[in-house]
Amino acid sequence: MKNNNFKKLIGKIHLWLGLSSGIIVFIIAITGCLYAFQEEIQNITEEYRFVKEQNMNFLPPSKLVGIAKKELPNKLLHAIKYNEKNNAVEAEFYQYEPSYYYTVFINPYTGKVLKTVNHEEGFFAFILDGHFNLWLSHEIGQVVVSVATLIFLVLLVSGLILWYPKNKNAAKQRFSFKWKKGTKWKRKNYDLHNITGFYMLIIGIIFAITGLVWGFEWFAYSYYKVSGGEKSLIYEEPLSKKNQKTATTIVKPLDAIWFQMQKEYPLAESIEIHPPETNLSPIAANANMDEGTYWKIDYRYFDQYSLKEITVSHLWGRKTADKVADNLMKMNYDIHTGAILGLPGKIFAFLCSLLIASLPISGCYIWWGRNRKKKNTAAVLN
Repeated sequence: MKNNNFKKLIGKIHLWLGLSSGIIVFIIAITGCLYAFQEEIQNITEEYRFVKEQNMNFLPPSKLVGIAKKELPNKLLHAIKYNEKNNAVEAEFYQYEPSYYYTVFINPYTGKVLKTVNHEEGFFAFILDGHFNLWLSHEIGQVVVSVATLIFLVLLVSGLILWYPKNKNAAKQRFSFKWKKGTKWKRKNYDLHNITGFYMLIIGIIFAITGLVWGFEWFAYSYYKVSGGEKSLIYEEPLSKKNQKTATTIVKPLDAIWFQMQKEYPLAESIEIHPPETNLSPIAANANMDEGTYWKIDYRYFDQYSLKEITVSHLWGRKTADKVADNLMKMNYDIHTGAILGLPGKIFAFLCSLLIASLPISGCYIWWGRNRKKKNTAAVLN
């Protein structure tokens, strides 16, 4: 009896939480599906991302900075990103407030500007905004999405409790679809919701946890510390020490760091050089050793005057200093998108997102069917 009462309570919690967040969970899952192959689709449809490989060196950052700034003279140049020999260089202009994000694609051999792209416009920008903000303002939309994701995590746990079979006979229908001829759609829908929910439980929890890392600072901090993390999650830019002597002796410091990064990372898939934004900012640089993922990036910081390397205490530092918890935190995006397993992982994440998107629909249909049955019964009695 107590077990029945407990399941009834869990059922009510599952129902009302599902009805209150179902449409949001559906939008998050569907937009996640549509965004899954964004990189692959853009590489196929956007020719300006590629150039013909030539038997000559890339232009150094000092040349590319001037070319890029001529295209967007009133914007803040965030980074120059060198890719493989048949890829365009990406000059990234980014600012958080007021918000903008542009990329100027440049031929790394000739310096020719191939295309200037506003990343806040276009189909994938629209889809990403829906996934993160529900097309609301960031301040409101991010909170709504994060709360709905947290509710979804509760729904997964409560759904498992409701799914758990009472006996062996009931268990047979909880692991696979075993429909007899003439089985009504109502029963099929019920099985779709329960069985799909069971098999998507672990994947759904992974999606939810990795999503909540971006949604709530307290969640990210707790997740990192519980996993054994010791570094700061707050990015703090180290400062350069202005010195007139070193400032006058070092010529083209961006180029010097670029050549050093090339020498130290000869097999890197991409290398970024970040010009100093102020007279106290460092020259930041990073190298990514794995195309398609981000967790293996090695982050470096150099005094813009002396070019001496500066160490940092936050997470976004040297890869060699990373522990298990640090790697897990850096893997968050790659796990969330499935990119951690390459293209097969993305395909798997796409299919799982699609199945998760079906859960609010099948769940709502179960509620609607039961509600209609109660109304019909009440009408007969009256």
